[in-house]
Amino acid sequence: MAKHEIKSPIPGTFYRKPSPNEPPFKEPGDKVTKGDTIALVEVMKTFHEIKADAEGTITSFPVDDGEPITAGLTIAELD
Repeated sequence: MAKHEIKSPIPGTFYRKPSPNEPPFKEPGDKVTKGDTIALVEVMKTFHEIKADAEGTITSFPVDDGEPITAGLTIAELD
């Protein structure tokens, strides 16, 4: 089980990449520090950066790229 869950603060569409032709911000196995951008959530054509709120190693992204999400949904798990 993950030691820490990063949750979306807002509802919208979840994206792991800054744009369709670029690589994801982070992959499972990557280390993150507090404040690193790990994803985007798009709401009404406005993109909001989702930043890590803790340090650790990403173990998984339980939601798929392009998936609609709700506020409070876990979008990344850290060890």
